Amino acid sequence: MKTVAIVGTFDSKGTEFAYVRDIIQGLGLKTFTIHSGVFEPLFTPDVSNEEVAKAAGAEIHEIAAKKDRALATEILAKGMEKLVPQLYAEGKFDGILSFGGTSGTAIVTPAMRALPIGIPKIMVSTVASGNTSQYVGTSDVIMYPSIVDIAGINSISVKIFTNAVFAIVGMLTFEGSKEIEKRPLIAATMFGVTTPCINYAREYLEKEGFEVIIFHATGIGGKTMENLIESGFFDGVLDLTTTEWCDELVGGVLNAGPHRLEAAGRCQIPQVVSTGALDMVNFGPFESVPKEFQGRNFYKHNPTVTLMRTTIEENRQLGLILAEKLNQAKSPTVLMLPLKGVSMIDVKDQPFYGPEEDQMLFSTLREKIDRDVVELIEIDSDINDQKFAIAAAKKLVELIKKT
Repeated sequence: MKTVAIVGTFDSKGTEFAYVRDIIQGLGLKTFTIHSGVFEPLFTPDVSNEEVAKAAGAEIHEIAAKKDRALATEILAKGMEKLVPQLYAEGKFDGILSFGGTSGTAIVTPAMRALPIGIPKIMVSTVASGNTSQYVGTSDVIMYPSIVDIAGINSISVKIFTNAVFAIVGMLTFEGSKEIEKRPLIAATMFGVTTPCINYAREYLEKEGFEVIIFHATGIGGKTMENLIESGFFDGVLDLTTTEWCDELVGGVLNAGPHRLEAAGRCQIPQVVSTGALDMVNFGPFESVPKEFQGRNFYKHNPTVTLMRTTIEENRQLGLILAEKLNQAKSPTVLMLPLKGVSMIDVKDQPFYGPEEDQMLFSTLREKIDRDVVELIEIDSDINDQKFAIAAAKKLVELIKKT
C-alpha cells in the first residue's frame, strides 16, 4: 500500500488538510503527515513542527515567540529541505502533496526539490501561475493553481482539493510497465534551429549503445542539465547548443545563469561543445523587446518568440565567456566550430546570416582557448550538416571510451 506525505501548516489550515487526509485514506492509501506551521496543529501529525525546526538547528518555541513571519518561513524551509529527503530515504512515504499560499509554498517546495526526480510531488498553491521557477527550480514539482485561497471547504476548494488528491493517488497507483534498457547516458542540448544536428547525433549515439537525454536550451533546460550532470547522471555531454549564454550576456529571456558550461568540466565528464545558436537573443512578443534594442536585426520566430541577431561585439564577448568556461575543465573537452553557420538561420540567404559576426566568435575562441585543456576542431560546414553532427558524436564516443 502506497503512502502519501501530506505536508503543510496544520495550525492555520488544519481543517483543510484533515479533509484531504481523509479523502486519501478513503481511497485506500496511507498518509504520513508533516506539520510545517509555527503554532500548535489542529490534529496530531506524524512529524511535528518541532522536529522540522530542529532539523534546521532551531527551536520552534523560540521561532513562535519572535513573531517574525519571514524568519519562521526561512527556518522551516531549511528544516523541511533537510528532513523530508531523510524521511523518504527511510521509506516513510512514496509521494508528497501540499497546499499553501506564498509562505506555505516557500516552506515546502525546497523539500520537494530535494527529492529524487520521478517521485510524485504536487504543490497546490495560490501562486501557481506566472513565473514559478523559484519554487520548481530544476525539479519535477507539479504546481497546481488553487484558484481560491486555501481557506475553508467550499464549492470551489472541494473540487480543487479532490482533483489534487486524485492526481497524486493516480500517480502512485498506476505505474508504467515499460522498462527502458539501462544504457550509458549522454546529455545533449538542442534548440529549434539546431534540431537537425542533434537528431543526426542522437541517431548515431543510439546505434553505438548510448541513451541520449535532450535538453531544450531555454534557460531552465540548461540549468536542469547542469544540475543533473552535477548529480552524476551522465557519462558524456554533447553540449552543441550554448545559446543560453546570449541571453545571459545581452539580457534575453532564456538565460541559464552565470554557471552554465561549468558542471561537466568540474565533474570530469567528457564533453564536446559547440557554438549552436549563438547568433540569437530571445525575447517574447515583438512589442516586449526593450526599446534599447530598436534598429537591431529581428526575426519573429512565432507570435510569442522574437529573436535578435547578436552583434560582432557581442560575439567577441561570447567567445571570451566560452573560452573562460572551457579552460577550467578538468575533463576531456573538445570545442567544435561549424564554420559555415551556427544555426538554421545563420546560413547564406537566411535572416541571421552573419559571416563577420561568426568570424569574430571563431577568432576569439581560437585565440583564447587553452589548447592544453581544450581540443579545437573546425569543420567547414554549418552546424546542422550531418557531417558536423556525426563528427561531434564520434568525438564524444572517443572521449568516453578513453576515460
